[in-house]
Amino acid sequence: MSEKALTLKESGVRWLLLALIIFITDIAIKLFVMDNMWLRQSIEVLPFFNITYAHNYGAAFSFLSDQPGWQRWFFTSIAFVVTAMLTYWMSKLPAKEKWNNIAYAMIIGGAIGNVFDRIVHGYVVDYLHFYIGQYHWPVFNLADTTICIGAAMIILDGFLSKEKTTA
Repeated sequence: MSEKALTLKESGVRWLLLALIIFITDIAIKLFVMDNMWLRQSIEVLPFFNITYAHNYGAAFSFLSDQPGWQRWFFTSIAFVVTAMLTYWMSKLPAKEKWNNIAYAMIIGGAIGNVFDRIVHGYVVDYLHFYIGQYHWPVFNLADTTICIGAAMIILDGFLSKEKTTA
């Protein structure tokens, strides 16, 4: 027996609005930082947090940023593949399955935000800088944050789903 196909309204694709909101917010913050700060300028907000304007040529948290340039197109390609895959999965999920749809939308919104930077600027604009004493976390942005939160939600759901099926 085949499953009934979900309409656009019934599917999780309607959660792509969240991805669009994340994308627009991310780009707006990045443009604000670029227009109002100079590169490597740091503004203390709290004793453990600065707004620091940085260019990231790698992936989240500066992963592979020291490479000669191949990573720009590699990470752009990965983002397009992941976005297509997650959008397809959202089309198969009912809209009422909020947890996974929100997680997918967060990853998509963040991935597209960083892809925009890679294509337009050749690097990702980062600005969130946390530190404790002499230990500094690599500077990151809203897009990185939503990607990590979305991924954590998927992992958590995997553990919770496993517990539901064994109980």
